[in-house]
Order: sequence, then C-alpha cells, then structure tokens
Amino acid sequence: MKTLISTLAATCMALTASFALAADKPTDPQIAHIAYSAGVIDVEAAKLALQKTKNAEVKAFAESMKKDHEAVNEMALALVKKLKVTPEDNATSKALVKAADEKRAELGKLKGKAFDKAYIENEVAYHKQVNGALETLLIPSAQNAELKSLLETGLKLFQGHEQHAEHVAADLK
Repeated sequence: MKTLISTLAATCMALTASFALAADKPTDPQIAHIAYSAGVIDVEAAKLALQKTKNAEVKAFAESMKKDHEAVNEMALALVKKLKVTPEDNATSKALVKAADEKRAELGKLKGKAFDKAYIENEVAYHKQVNGALETLLIPSAQNAELKSLLETGLKLFQGHEQHAEHVAADLK
C-alpha cells in the first residue's frame, strides 16, 4: 500500500513537472502534440486494463476510455491535417510519455483487485492533471480557434472521465 501511494504521488509530481515545462506558453503545434500524446497514453492504459481486469465496472470504464480517447485523437488528427499543421514533439510530450511508460510497467506487475485499484486511482490522478493543464495552460495558449474549440470539447469530456473514475474508485473501496 505504501508503494502504491508513493507511486501515485510520484506520478502526479511527474505529470505536474511535465506540464510545468510548458509553462512558457506552448505553440499550437506543441499543444496538438501534447494533447494527442495525452490521449494515446490513456488509450494504452485502457488497453492494459482490458487485458488484466476481471472486474466488470473497471472493464466498462476502460472500454469507455479507449473509445473516447481514440475518438478525440481522430478528431485532432483530422484538424491538424485540415489546418496543415505538423504536431511538434516537445519536452512536455516526452515527459508525459516517459512517466506513462513507467506507470504502465508498474501497473503491469499488479494483479486482481490491486491492479484495479491502482489503475482507477491513476486514472483519477491523470485526468485531474490533464484537465488542469487544459484549463490553465493549453486552452489559454491555443491561438487557433478550431484547436481551442477541440480542446474545450475534450476538457468537458475528460472532466466526465474524472468523475466516472472517482465513482469507480469509490465502488472499489
């Protein structure tokens, strides 16, 4: 349990540090890459959960995360293609991916209820961080109106994800 709590705290700190790296107002191509990377991270986490969980509620949550994040990423790809913008890899994207890879490896070692609890707690923390970054940094920094609108739509959806994850976490206790 201490390991789980310290890992969650480390993940939250890594995500906070990741978004802090972008505090110097990222460009639209960087925002597009950060947002897309964040979506891919949650799709990969959902795929892991779908492989490992036996809990119907966790499975339904993971299926929802996979479907919703894939859909938003498809919209993002269509938008960058329409705008002829090439998403730009950046320090924030790289830090997010690195932290997610480490977390996924850690979750991969867990089984049963321990996995379910750790996965859902990570989803709560991850959505809090992403939603905070969308609200305070990415949306305000976006220059293109269509990108800003897509990010705002994503924020509303992801706030629902956060609430859903909190509900599932409460049920797992």
